[in-house]
Amino acid sequence: MSIVSELKRRNVVRVALLYGVVAWVILQVAEVLFGVLALPAWTSKFVFGLLVLGFPLALIFSWVYELTPEGLKREHEVDRNASITRETGRKINYLIGALAAIAIVMMIGQRFAPRTTPIAAATQASARPTQPTVQAAAKSIAVLPFVDMSAAKDQEYFADGLSEELLNLLAKVPELRVAARTSAFKFKGERVDLQDVAKQLNVAHVLEGSVRRSGNKVRITAQLIKASDGYHVWSQTYDRTFDDIFAVQDDIAGEVVKALKVSLLGTTSATRSRPVDPEAYNLVLQGRFFLQRRGKEDIAKAVDYFQRATERDPGYAPAWSGLSQAYARQADSGFVPTAGGFERAREAAEKALALDPRLADAHVAMGEVQLSFDWDWTAADASLRRALDLEPGNSEALRRLSGVAATAGRWNEAIDLANKAIERDPLRPNSWNNLGLTLLAVNRDTEAETAFRKAMDIDPDGAARHQSLAQALLLQGKTEAALQEVQLEKNDIWRLYGLALTNARGRRSESDAALKALEAQYAGEAAYQIASAHAYRGDADLAFAWLDRAYDQRDPGATEIKGDRFMRGIIGDPRYKAFLRKLKLPD
Repeated sequence: MSIVSELKRRNVVRVALLYGVVAWVILQVAEVLFGVLALPAWTSKFVFGLLVLGFPLALIFSWVYELTPEGLKREHEVDRNASITRETGRKINYLIGALAAIAIVMMIGQRFAPRTTPIAAATQASARPTQPTVQAAAKSIAVLPFVDMSAAKDQEYFADGLSEELLNLLAKVPELRVAARTSAFKFKGERVDLQDVAKQLNVAHVLEGSVRRSGNKVRITAQLIKASDGYHVWSQTYDRTFDDIFAVQDDIAGEVVKALKVSLLGTTSATRSRPVDPEAYNLVLQGRFFLQRRGKEDIAKAVDYFQRATERDPGYAPAWSGLSQAYARQADSGFVPTAGGFERAREAAEKALALDPRLADAHVAMGEVQLSFDWDWTAADASLRRALDLEPGNSEALRRLSGVAATAGRWNEAIDLANKAIERDPLRPNSWNNLGLTLLAVNRDTEAETAFRKAMDIDPDGAARHQSLAQALLLQGKTEAALQEVQLEKNDIWRLYGLALTNARGRRSESDAALKALEAQYAGEAAYQIASAHAYRGDADLAFAWLDRAYDQRDPGATEIKGDRFMRGIIGDPRYKAFLRKLKLPD
């Protein structure tokens, strides 16, 4: 009798099929259960490993033993005429069919049914921003950018700065949830319906106002509105001098917290950094105004304004903190040499912290240097957590802390922090993009696609928007859709990288051409992306050569290696673990 016939007679083939279906069902249940219990990522790998080890054992068992009416017996002890293997095989067939039906139902459920995890709720809400799934907390507020009513219309920076200062002051109140600046300022210059704004930001109240400035005289009008009915909870007009601007801010914040019946920390005003020279504060406001624009010339102007502020008042910590963030932005964007830019950012952050250790923005600035340049994950984690201790609602600290967790492969923590950042700042596209990348790392591709589409809805012209979405589509096997998406990418680096990936299977010549162009034109800016493309294409030696180059260049992309599924092909190579150790990351 042939070995194949004997395998069939002893039901070894059926047992193999049954084991595969059972294992798949167990893995799907484990994924959901472990997500709900917030267990570490290694637990899923552990279960998978056990199932792989159990497979040959199950086959050996089915070969050696046979089920009889008297129980299990070794196969050679059973009389062939009394064997019931055929009947046992039919029962196994029925069991395989039943489990296969369950598996099909589970796959359909995963494809079409909404998930019940916190991140799924967030992405569902994001797809319908005007219809939040949860009711806004009563003690929540958005500070919209105040309107410049000055005759010359030259005080936009001052109106923006006043709004941001009020937002930051209110964010220090533990009982109050405050929408972050990026989301609140999304409505700047638009004629908006306050109820719609409140729904998009998931807040119950809106603070708006206007500024009229002439020389040293300032008129500020502020009004607190209950979004559900448009009722004015409180309003006030202040006629003051510019020198008295901090007192006005304190008055407005105090009236808001009183109206919302929350407790303002008694030390909040006393511990705020105040400039000795009012002009230094004015320069800081102008620096922040240009820093938000992100263009090369705008950031250069921001650096200039912050530098002038530090010269006017060397003891004003926010001026140094702003200068640190501007230097870091220049370096991270490739506008200045990386090492020099980040070193200047570090010096400015250290100065800010020495002047005011309780300034949350200073800790965020230092955390950015430690995360993006030093690659000191422990120090970055400590700096950003300290910022959150001082200002629990700081969305930038939450977003960057999520990045630290993702870099180390702590996926549940990274997703949780990303959700919290989005809750505070729901209209910040980069928060949605970062969330999408984290979801891709844990194979939640359809949810990642939703997050990327949300980022694109908010900022359709942003760099890497189409390429990120193409990644999610490609990893779902939707190659043609991914290719169409990446061809819409406007940023040259991300388009070439995306083309190298999407054409890697089946259109090798097109992939070769894109990767060659990426190497020729952007070796200094995209070393990690080049390495990732080589890894996906199966060129391990080239992948590791470019990874070493990315390390030497301090390419920020290298920090995403643990979550990069296009790198999965080289994980088994000893050089991969060696590279992780060089980054001081867990294997």
